[in-house]
Amino acid sequence: MLRISLVAAARCSSVLDERFDDDRPLDRASVQEVERAAPRLRWLSAFELRYCSPSPRARGTGELLGLTPLAQPGLRDCEMGRWRGARLDQVMASEPQAVAAWLDNPVVTPHSGESLLAFIARVGEWLDTRPEDGSRIVAVADPGVVRAAAVYALNAPPPTYWRIDAQPLSLTTVTRRPEGWALEFPA
Repeated sequence: MLRISLVAAARCSSVLDERFDDDRPLDRASVQEVERAAPRLRWLSAFELRYCSPSPRARGTGELLGLTPLAQPGLRDCEMGRWRGARLDQVMASEPQAVAAWLDNPVVTPHSGESLLAFIARVGEWLDTRPEDGSRIVAVADPGVVRAAAVYALNAPPPTYWRIDAQPLSLTTVTRRPEGWALEFPA
């Protein structure tokens, strides 16, 4: 059985300033948030395989947790095309019909980026290609990647993605069993 522990990266800014495909590094408040969470997550540094999303916030979170993770392109957040760097409220004000279409249909890409369906499939491919060699695996990933991994593991319909909340510095574990992927909740 393969077990992958996913840590949702810390915020890189206040919730009110969250942006699509955010490339900003962790700010002072985020660093302090990781430092407070580190004692409960430090045990993950014993894992043999340590990965992260290539975003500055995932890399920074992994480094602060003492993981020294290897960035994986397959774990990058959803490519948001021309919406990259914008806030949802800004895009909703300027393109309400495009945002509605994007939220309602997992194959549309009004932003000219990656569809929700393609994003979930990409994250699933990364999960599926991990070695089942007994190594323990941890990955620090942007919250959207954790959500996509959960949808993939459950083989749930893509709109389920919008109903999953991966809080910063939360831990989600997926396991690959003979019958397929599953979510595992720690005791």
